[in-house]
Amino acid sequence: MKGDAMTDEHVETYAQDLKSYCIGGLLALMLTALAFGLVIFEILPHFERLLALAVLAVAQIVVHFRYFLHISWHSHRDDLQLVLFTSLILFLMVGGTIWILFNLHERMM
Repeated sequence: MKGDAMTDEHVETYAQDLKSYCIGGLLALMLTALAFGLVIFEILPHFERLLALAVLAVAQIVVHFRYFLHISWHSHRDDLQLVLFTSLILFLMVGGTIWILFNLHERMM
């Protein structure tokens, strides 16, 4: 019966996906622990700590894209373009909101 048994190709794909998820999970856990460690132990001065947290956040996003969503720079151009367009829209919304709030704050003071 064709549908009952897993083929070698399915087993190999499953093993690759499991390996990807495990690596991604470990990397995400390490990045999260590092971010919490920076904040709790106050290793760096305030500005450098914020900069390090921003870098760790971007690294966390890249890890999630690569290992959990399976989006890389070399394949699935449609998925990558969708993610980049979504990022642009979010950047415009957040940036515009911050701009408006600072402008209102300046006018109120």
